[in-house]
Amino acid sequence: MDKNIGEQLNKAYEAYRQACVDRDHAVKELQQKTENYMQQIREQQEKIELQNSIIAKLKSQLAALNANR
Repeated sequence: MDKNIGEQLNKAYEAYRQACVDRDHAVKELQQKTENYMQQIREQQEKIELQNSIIAKLKSQLAALNANR
């Protein structure tokens, strides 16, 4: 009976250890994806800022043209 309990404990510990490994892997994967998404967001924000400045410039040029008419 002691041998059976020892085997059960070993199996339970191995299952726990594997669950911890899986959890750590999932956490690392989530962190990497989060970093990638944050980088994409920063790049998109830079593009938006650039486009907004181009739009503002074009609006001022249009206003100047309309004022000269």
